[in-house]
Amino acid sequence: MITIIEIKKKANALYKEYLQSVVAGNQSFFPRQIRSNKKPSEDFVLMKKELDELISYSTDRKKYGYTIHYETINTKKHGWQDLPQIITFENERDYLKFIGKENEAVSFKRDVLLIVSDFPELIDWCQKYPDKVIGNTEKWFDLLKVCRYFVNNPNPNLYIRQLPIKIHTKFIEENKAVIQSLLNILIINSIQDTNELIFEKRFGLKYKLAQIRVKLLDVDIAKKYFSGITDISVTEEEFVNLNFQYSKVYITENEMNFLTLPKLENTIGIFGKGFAIKCLKNVLWLQSKEVFYWGDIDVHGFQILSQLRGYFPNTKSIMMDMDTYDEFKDMSVENIVPNPPVLSNLNDKESKLYEFIKANGRRLEQEKITYLYSTKFLT
Repeated sequence: MITIIEIKKKANALYKEYLQSVVAGNQSFFPRQIRSNKKPSEDFVLMKKELDELISYSTDRKKYGYTIHYETINTKKHGWQDLPQIITFENERDYLKFIGKENEAVSFKRDVLLIVSDFPELIDWCQKYPDKVIGNTEKWFDLLKVCRYFVNNPNPNLYIRQLPIKIHTKFIEENKAVIQSLLNILIINSIQDTNELIFEKRFGLKYKLAQIRVKLLDVDIAKKYFSGITDISVTEEEFVNLNFQYSKVYITENEMNFLTLPKLENTIGIFGKGFAIKCLKNVLWLQSKEVFYWGDIDVHGFQILSQLRGYFPNTKSIMMDMDTYDEFKDMSVENIVPNPPVLSNLNDKESKLYEFIKANGRRLEQEKITYLYSTKFLT
């Protein structure tokens, strides 16, 4: 016998389908039936309690609710009994009041009307994502302001906070996901790169460029180009054009190791900052340099090395070998990484160590390697 708990669960499960029918203008959603093949309780007292509860929520007892359809069933324990088998919500009002969504449904209808009145092409979006319509119910006036601006001004080449839209300054930043979902439909023909995932780049906005920190290890180069300044930070865009006379590049992940890189002729150091190493991808002049990478001896360190070598096949690793690990293995710690990736840009020695640390779940951070030891490799 169907129970009130089962009815509530199944009724709520129908809610998304109901909302989609509203957008589609489907008038045949009601009456809606819920069936159950659940056998009645063998405990007569419990069965009677469940039946009384079921009836108490029906239109037999209340001004709204569901209609109960009974069938006469010969039960093993209780003989012939008239038991509920089908529950029917005859109309929208009864259904919404039962699941407690009448106010939300009113707001949903209002918001859908507001959205499609401005942009009829979003009707399929509303039908596909009713949860997003509801989840942004207090924001639609402002969301549509943003959409109207981009439709009229695609690729504005301004920072987000420069856009002349009457919304609070952080609104777009806080609602990028839903705005992007809408603009993907509204200005699809104005998106220069549909594979671009970064909001600002995708929609032709200015954005804060990544900073690349560089240490000039050759004092003569520092004097010649930067008035003796040895530690500088430039944007990714500027760094692409910062090709001056030197031959070696050391990239390190730990800031202190970066700061303590020794003075070396014709050499610069770059603070890699982990997976931010992707900022170097478009620095094509690095292909003509000797590039050395020094990272942690762990899964992520080798991932970054493989990633960097994908950009610059000439990259050589330093202090990421079994000899270094053995020298400082007492400093290593447990580091179990679930489902570590297969890396294709490692040489034989690196691959051997990578497989070792994966199998043994170990990590040796580069800052655990002594300065005296490191100077033998920084030449």
